[in-house]
Parts: sequence; C-alpha cells; structure tokens
Amino acid sequence: MKLSKKLLIGILSILPLSVFAHTQNITIEGDHGKLSAIMQTPDIKGNYPMVIIMHGFTSNKDFVLLEQISASLEKNGIASIRFDFNGHGNSEGKFEDMTVANEITDARKVYEYAKKIPNVSSVSLCGHSQGGVVASMLSGQLGSENIKSIVLLAPAAVLRDDALRGQIFDVKYDAINPPQEVDLNDPYHKGYKIGYEYIKTAQTMPIFETAAEYDGTVCIIHGSYDTIVPYTYSERYNNTYRNSKLVMIDKADHAFTDHFAEVVKTATDFFTKEVKK
Repeated sequence: MKLSKKLLIGILSILPLSVFAHTQNITIEGDHGKLSAIMQTPDIKGNYPMVIIMHGFTSNKDFVLLEQISASLEKNGIASIRFDFNGHGNSEGKFEDMTVANEITDARKVYEYAKKIPNVSSVSLCGHSQGGVVASMLSGQLGSENIKSIVLLAPAAVLRDDALRGQIFDVKYDAINPPQEVDLNDPYHKGYKIGYEYIKTAQTMPIFETAAEYDGTVCIIHGSYDTIVPYTYSERYNNTYRNSKLVMIDKADHAFTDHFAEVVKTATDFFTKEVKK
C-alpha cells in the first residue's frame, strides 16, 4: 500500500526522534543540576556498545578531540554520550562548587542513563585529563562486570599531589588551610576559581587505589611533551592495572595538539576490538 505524503508526515510526527536522529541533544540529572549531553548512535539495526566520553578541567563536551572520537566510534558501530560536568559548558552548577567527587557522581548518573537505553549492549568509558581520573575511579567502583573497557587520555592523577603541594598550574596557596576560593589567573583559565572543597577532597582522593579495583582492559594514551600532567602518572596507571597498555604519543602536549588523528585512531581501534569480545 502506498502512503500519501500527508499521511506519511503525520506518522513521522508521532514517532520518537531517536528512530531517525543519530545525534541528539539530551539532558541528564547530575549531582549539581542538569547535565547537557550529546548522544550519537550508529546507523545499525539491533544492539550496539556505548562509550561515555568525559572532558577535562575547564573544558567541555565540544572539545574537538572528543567530537572526533565520537564521530569515529559511530562510523565503527559504537554509540557515545559526551556530556558537560557540573559547572562546565552548558550544564548547571557553579564551577567553584565542582569537585572530582561530584564529577564521579555526574558520570555515574550518565552511566545509569546509558544502561537504561534498550539497545545498549555494553558500556565503556573514555576520559581526558581530569575526566580520565573520573573514568578510572568510576570504573574501579563499578567493576568490569559493568564497565567493558576504558581509555584514559593523559589522566590527571597529578591533581592530588598538586592539592597536597598547594599549587594549581602557577597559582600557589596554603595547602594546610586552603582559602574558600583560589583564582586561576593563568591565560588559559582566567576567570575560573576552584573552591575549598575541591582542594580538600583532592588531597585525600584514593585515585590509584580505586582504579586498581578495575580488572578489565585499559588503554592509556599520553603525550611525551605533556607539561601539565607528566607522563609518569600514566606509567603508574599502567603499573596499577592488571590488563592495560600505555601508548606514548611522541612530542604531543596535554591537549594532544596536532596529534588528534593518532589519538582518535588508537582509541577507536582499542574500543572496536574490546567491545566485540
């Protein structure tokens, strides 16, 4: 039976957007309000694996490297959700109220959202910088029975040592009695402030101890020219995990400037191999 154009438009108008749209703006309830997120799903029938992608400190879900990873995963039949942590991008909350601990809660809520999507067959994690710390700790909390695999991009485990030293970038403060707020006045973070709770929680955060609880497969990617997070922290991650590999990107900085293609391919190849096991 041939449908009239008018009838077809009527049918399309009552069907859910997800039937047709492969890229959707979604909102997820987080720890400090609503989280702005983008979900990309592959053009395939049936089930598909999902990767939750997490940005770094003062960044957001629109960081071009993360966008390119999402696009590459989609082409390989893997869905993704990129989201802004509380106080970042288009998500609710104040940046100075953000802590690594409440970012972990944000990520857990995104994981719970993803698990309820009918076609999702497995969930993996990918995180850059501070988002890498969140990914490593959440996977340690949830275990390999819930998290299929993880990719850590220059994971910023240095944040605990920095908090204990009383330093963030080039700004120094009293680590024993931190102020209520610390202004970040370097060129890249001007206008941002971290709060007292960020510092105090970072000082006692069991980053590697929690990460060690995860026994699934891990790919760690780090640049040899990273001056924000020395690659030795990724070496420690690699020694902490039971089933991991460390990929060093020669002459890459913390943001992997001019090395996006290599990072995207490494992450995509890893996830494509692991989620099919």
